[in-house]
Parts: sequence; structure tokens; C-alpha cells
Amino acid sequence: MNIIVCVKQIPDPETPASSFKVDEAAKKVIPAQGIAPVVNPYDPQATEAALRLKDAAGGGKVTVVSLGPDSARDAIKHALAMGADEGVLLSDPAFEDIDNFQTARALAAAIQKIGEFDLILMGRASADWDMGVVPLGVGTLLGVPVVTVAKSVEADGSKVTVERVLDDGFQKVEADLPAIVTVSNEFGEPRYPQLRQIMMAAKKTVQVWSAADLGLGDDQLGTANRAMPLEALYQPKVEVNVEVIEGDSPEEMARNLAQKLRAAKLI
Repeated sequence: MNIIVCVKQIPDPETPASSFKVDEAAKKVIPAQGIAPVVNPYDPQATEAALRLKDAAGGGKVTVVSLGPDSARDAIKHALAMGADEGVLLSDPAFEDIDNFQTARALAAAIQKIGEFDLILMGRASADWDMGVVPLGVGTLLGVPVVTVAKSVEADGSKVTVERVLDDGFQKVEADLPAIVTVSNEFGEPRYPQLRQIMMAAKKTVQVWSAADLGLGDDQLGTANRAMPLEALYQPKVEVNVEVIEGDSPEEMARNLAQKLRAAKLI
């Protein structure tokens, strides 16, 4: 079974609020000093699902794809240490500041370049923007069905069976292969790479493809060609005003509070 897993490197969600900065003029997040980016927390579950499906099928290949700067190799290397077979990094200055739809176009082009596949697995969303639209975009461009928010994935012959997470329960659906499935944290804990596996993954070569390698031109990338222009990026300002209601007894404090609320026309 040939499976492609898309992974992403993101700023560490555990970054202290005091270290998180935004350049509002440039509409960019400023990387926190001394805090390395991490693998999107949903993506190891997708890799784990791919490895289990490969084992159940008795063989195949798991290829990991990531779009980002050179540091995104670490996200690919983590998947390789878990047991994936090959890695491809999509890296090019032209990929900077692209939106989700342009990302979907680049990933779809990379998947077509890789060749035949049975299944594409992704995390349910990226924890930085938390939009979850890229899998749907890739599915639309490739013309394959997309099943989202999976807690279990099983493949049998020409079909995939997925148990989805809903707000009020679970739903089991079936789709024809090839297909795309997004995996949620309800899937379970992914395996933890051992030192030997990490060392072996470090020796594996990660292919690097540019926009030109994918057949993508300047008319498809860049901020001018975003389908969803970014109007503003900023840290919300939270202001809290506290007034202490005084009184010599609880009853007097309650009366004073009621008077304040009545003056403010809240009661």
C-alpha cells in the first residue's frame, strides 16, 4: 500500500505568551528566540495511521511531504524515525506568504509528481492557524474524496473505512480509494522513535523540490495571487477593569453592587 503523509512544522504552541510577538506591519509572527519550532501535534497521528495501514497490508511505502523552510526537514525526519520510508521537502522563496489554497496547490502538484498512491493522510488541522482547509483543497485539485477528523482508519482492497469524530458522537463512513483522510488526536498516541531509529533517519536523504520542479509559476504563487488576502495579523489586547464594592456588611455590599448595576443600566 502506497501512502503519502503530509506534515507541517509550526511555532511551538507551548511558547509563553510573553515570548510571542507579531510584526503587525509585515503581518508575520516573529519567531520566539531560543524556542525551536515543532511538528504540528496532529501530524504524528497521521504518520502512525500510515504505518499501521502499511503493516496491515503486508508492505508498501510511506512517503512524507512537507512544505516550508529548510528547518521543516526536522518534521520529515521525525516521521522517518517513526518508520516512514521517504521524505520530500517543498522549499522555495516563492512559497513564502502563500495562503492555504496555494499550499493545497503545491501539495497536490507534489503528490502528482510522486506518482500513484492509495491514500493520503494529514493531521486534522495545523495548530497554528487551525483552519483545516488544505486537505479539502488537495482533494478538490486531485479529484479524490476527503474524509475528515478520523479516530480510526482501515483499508480493505479498493475502499477505506473511517470512524469520524462528531460533536455529539462518532460516525462510520466508507470511501473509494484513492482518498484523503485527516487524522485527529482521538486516533491515539503515536509511537515514539527510539535512538537507533532517530540515527537511521538522520542518514536518510530528503529530496528537495522547488516551485519550478512542481511546474508552479509566479502567476500562481506570492501574495498577489492569494485567494484569501491577509488583512491584518495582530495580538488582541485584553483589558480588565476591576472595581471593589465596599461595605460594612454583606448586605450593604449587595446594596452598593445593585446601585452600581442600576446606574450602569445593567439591571
